[in-house]
Amino acid sequence: MLESIAVAWLLLFFGDFLSTFCYHVPEHVFGSLHIQTHHSAKKDFRHYAILTVNTLVLLDGVLGALPYLLVAIFLWNLSPIGVICGLLFGQFHVWWRHTSVMNWQTPKFLTSLCQVLFITTPEVHWQHHQKTNLGYGDIFTFFDQPAKTWLRWLRLLRLHFKYSRV
Repeated sequence: MLESIAVAWLLLFFGDFLSTFCYHVPEHVFGSLHIQTHHSAKKDFRHYAILTVNTLVLLDGVLGALPYLLVAIFLWNLSPIGVICGLLFGQFHVWWRHTSVMNWQTPKFLTSLCQVLFITTPEVHWQHHQKTNLGYGDIFTFFDQPAKTWLRWLRLLRLHFKYSRV
């Protein structure tokens, strides 16, 4: 049982790390898919993450989930149950963190528990929807500050490439 819990946590940790630093933050700097599908002012987030049949939204979701699936492949031999539980928790968390638009208010005891465990709440994730420079780390809040540093560095890199071609 402890092995399954450890594998689920490792899946979420490394999946969130890779998704944040290899997809999410670079997409904010170099891409447009994520910005269009996740941060557009015209979005109604109630159904977008769960019920949409928009292929761009689905592609963004798959690309964001791909790091978790790659980590799952490596961890499968350690604990298939842990991998399945980690993936299920990750999917539940995607749905949960998009509930703030429906006026969901996370109960104070749960907010406190999430702060202790460094888990992103819907309210923290909503900050990221409103201001794309805030609230990085889809599952874990401790990726926020390193992600902001990575974001600034990638923006400088983009500027360097832009002006080095001139």
